[in-house]
Amino acid sequence: MAGKTLIMSGGSRGIGEAIAVRAARDGANVALIAKTAEPHPKLPGTLYTAAKAIEEAGGQALPIVGDVRDDASVEAAVAQTVERFGGIDIVVNNASAIDLTPTEQVSMKRYDLMQDINARGSFLLSKLSIPHLRKSANAHVLTLSPPISLDEKWFRGGHLAYSMAKYGMSLVTVGLAAELREDGIAANSLWPRTTIDTAAIRNVVGAEMANFSRTPEIMADAAYAILTKPSREVTGNFFIDDEVLAAEGVTDFARYRLCEREEDLVPDFWVEPAG
Repeated sequence: MAGKTLIMSGGSRGIGEAIAVRAARDGANVALIAKTAEPHPKLPGTLYTAAKAIEEAGGQALPIVGDVRDDASVEAAVAQTVERFGGIDIVVNNASAIDLTPTEQVSMKRYDLMQDINARGSFLLSKLSIPHLRKSANAHVLTLSPPISLDEKWFRGGHLAYSMAKYGMSLVTVGLAAELREDGIAANSLWPRTTIDTAAIRNVVGAEMANFSRTPEIMADAAYAILTKPSREVTGNFFIDDEVLAAEGVTDFARYRLCEREEDLVPDFWVEPAG
């Protein structure tokens, strides 16, 4: 990914930062559009600590304070990225809001927040980047969203609002893959087999679950494997992190887990346990 330019929504911590740092190790240019300019009392990292990590890894960073929900903000971020690095090769739709409140209790304000960040934000950043992606020799849009399944079992957890917002992101992949295939622009989704040790898991789902999760690095390595493939050959897929790495020849996943045994890992939403 040396010399490639990646623009990512979010990325000030967790999976997004890990993906950015992995790209930076090749010498990639990484633009991050995120709101976290100042330290959050409950969340680690800021836009600027992520930018520092990118540069320390060997890449060039462009931290942009912005809001993926705001059209003008995202338009400005895309323009700044092109002005600084000369184009865009990769879009990573990483920004996401989570609220697992059941339908009766969830506020419509939270519903709108998830729709605006997850589904609309992914659509907007992708849409505005398309003219620049068309100029790239190997253009990719990677969205961190799950495979779409209408099996009722995935809706019994009482998080319909969140499911709708995440599936909205997945529909961006389906639509862009069909719409942009002839342009040679790949559109894929990536989702973890297990829960990942992130601030969302610790603060929303349950801190104790983090001990039975994998690290963000598994998602970073899987994303790297996808984004370095020829875009005309790999599009319209819903990838699962460990399946991607297994196809790359990885047989030992112990380095990614925080618990002692694979069987103790907690499956993520919408994904069957391994095996």
